[in-house]
Amino acid sequence: MSSHDELRPDARFLTARTMEDFRANIAEVHRRIAAAADRAGRDASEIELLPVSKTVPQERIRLAVEAGCRRFGENKVQEAHRKSEEMADLDLDWAVIGHLQSNKARDVARFAAEFQALDRLKVAAALDRRLQAEGRSLDVWVQVNTSAEDSKFGLPPAELPDFLARLPQFETLRVQGLMTLAVFSSDTDRVRTCFRLLRSLRDRARETDPDLIGPGRLSMGMSGDYELAIEEGSHCVRVGQAIFGKRAVPDSHYWPES
Repeated sequence: MSSHDELRPDARFLTARTMEDFRANIAEVHRRIAAAADRAGRDASEIELLPVSKTVPQERIRLAVEAGCRRFGENKVQEAHRKSEEMADLDLDWAVIGHLQSNKARDVARFAAEFQALDRLKVAAALDRRLQAEGRSLDVWVQVNTSAEDSKFGLPPAELPDFLARLPQFETLRVQGLMTLAVFSSDTDRVRTCFRLLRSLRDRARETDPDLIGPGRLSMGMSGDYELAIEEGSHCVRVGQAIFGKRAVPDSHYWPES
């Protein structure tokens, strides 16, 4: 069994309850990141680990901070905003990685360091207005639906070129690259297909107009498939359960299978 087979979505994850637990879980994830990078002939230092703390109470997040984490990803804006205020005594960065309604743009503009799920011009416009009012800019990743599942958010691949061409009008948004969620499956070929599609879309965008894609980074891979994502070119892996432990609500609640 290969190392990435061991981290399929149905794998059992050790729940971290102490700072030592977090250090052990984080070290194991970094070990797997390094191994996947080595298999792909890549430098592990170019891959960012984004711990995903959705549903995790602040007491346990503080333990993760003690273990070395300074940046966290959250799916729901309200939850992320609340946690950012609860832990305002710490110097933390918060990335919103879930679907955003335009009426929540004000909150994101106030506290988020990054937004990884941009897929509508209406949201881009709302963020731009709010960010201008706050006098700041925001790193954004464009979300693409590479699995063609109706249950997932993100742009259809065919709409990406036009969407990227329209984003420069929003001067406060700094495009970093593309983000996707692969199909929720233990079939590694199906998962790889999603990641390879995102990489090809990025490559095509670079050939057409590299300024539109920014650094052209790829955010793909979660606890069940981040090693596959790294092998296929990911620069940011969004890992929750492999660090914090299995959630009471399964990943399929956030990442449903068609």
